Amino acid sequence: MVGLFKHPKRRLKKLLKDGEYGEAVKFGKSLESKYSNDHDFMFIMGSVYFIVDDAKNALPYFEKAFELDNADIENLTLKTNVHLALEQKNEAIDCCRRILKLQPENSEAKSLLEELESL
Repeated sequence: MVGLFKHPKRRLKKLLKDGEYGEAVKFGKSLESKYSNDHDFMFIMGSVYFIVDDAKNALPYFEKAFELDNADIENLTLKTNVHLALEQKNEAIDCCRRILKLQPENSEAKSLLEELESL
């Protein structure tokens, strides 16, 4: 148990895994200033908010994670979904294009891009 307190990101992941989303948000907020330039932390926090259907609060975390590592396909995929949830079509299209630039064979991004561009 001591390890979880020495490694706050591990504790945050455990709260998430255990479905303790309210606790994860609270705990994550308390760590935010210390981990504001940590890609993994930003991704986890964005995921927590996305899981609780709070796309508006998830977006800044995914944006920051993208700034810190713009080649993370998983982050770009979730960022795309957040833009879709917020009805931000152009931003979602941009994310799909970025994914395809990194991973041209990504069929999910390809078909979503085609669908969005036809609307």
